[in-house]
Amino acid sequence: MVKWKLLFLLGAIIFSFSPVQADPFEPQGFPSLLASIKLETVPEFCGEVVPIGDQEVKERLEKELLLSLWNRPQVILWLKRSKRYLPPMEELLRKEGMPDDLKYVAIAESALRPHAHSRKGAVGFWQFMKYTGQKYGLIIDDRIDERRNIFASTSAAIRYFGDLHEIFGSWTMAAAAYNMGEEGLMAEILEQGNNEYYNLHLPLETQRYILRIIAIKLILSDPARYGFYLTEEDYYPPFDFDRVRIECMDETPIRIVAQAAGTTFKDIKDLNPEIRGHYLPEGDYTLLIPKGGPEDFQARYRSLLREWSSNQQERIYFVKEGDNLTAIAERFGVPLASLLIWNRLNPRATIHPGDKLIIYPQKPVYVDIDDENNENNGSTLSNN
Repeated sequence: MVKWKLLFLLGAIIFSFSPVQADPFEPQGFPSLLASIKLETVPEFCGEVVPIGDQEVKERLEKELLLSLWNRPQVILWLKRSKRYLPPMEELLRKEGMPDDLKYVAIAESALRPHAHSRKGAVGFWQFMKYTGQKYGLIIDDRIDERRNIFASTSAAIRYFGDLHEIFGSWTMAAAAYNMGEEGLMAEILEQGNNEYYNLHLPLETQRYILRIIAIKLILSDPARYGFYLTEEDYYPPFDFDRVRIECMDETPIRIVAQAAGTTFKDIKDLNPEIRGHYLPEGDYTLLIPKGGPEDFQARYRSLLREWSSNQQERIYFVKEGDNLTAIAERFGVPLASLLIWNRLNPRATIHPGDKLIIYPQKPVYVDIDDENNENNGSTLSNN
């Protein structure tokens, strides 16, 4: 025991005299948190003054600033994403004559992530609930979810904010209603006899909401003041795309669109995050494709679609008693995952005798010829 204590002491002495050659995680000139929360001007939201002369409001704003600045990785991601996602929002806001500050709501809601999903079911850049999104014109189903589309969802948010501003008469109150719902906010106004956001006792999340948006605005408006020194190369580049109009007479694999555009399935999904799954349902669509794709996209698309349709040796298989998805996949020599994709099933799906499954066999399969239901069929219909 004495020996180990002596060795430990000797190591500590040696280490104390050894120079440490490591770059600091942050630059030495990084401003202190205390200095960062000393505001030089009175902040505003959509032209409405934040009353930081009120000590309670000042304290709430300082709290949100400190919490945001402490989470430096998150702020860096806000900044890096801002050059990609804010310009389309700014353009739509400007076109509709709406305050530019509303773009900071999207950062507070989703951190500019198209696939952001809350525990309550809110989705996308602006975190629309399904009912509200559909009310403002978004397509939301198991095949298309436009809450993830930056153009459609921003347009819907603009219409929603316009209605809220008309109801409450201020952008601050409109943003509070966006967070907690207009009916809930109206009930609090009536019960408390006050219609000033900073004087209302609201749910804690909503009490923090506007101040968090203000903190985001302060940081993104002057990142260097808070110790964030990004060069142009540090920002994620904006999307560079062309728009194409396509017609799907039937369900169409996204890979056909990708091949026609001379790109990958992933690129099409990344540029069009509203598409769910691997197929486009029947209908007409305006999609984004990488800039500078083939000039003959439409001709390529029609040709590839005809070729794909003619090459499909599609089969409708009727589920029999005792069948399960794994056994059916093995019988036809196809991956289980492919069987799930072709039939829009999730891994926990239950099948029943008489259900129809679409299968594209990859090897010859011998099926009982006395089962009159299980015969080649060109239909693409399915009960699932």
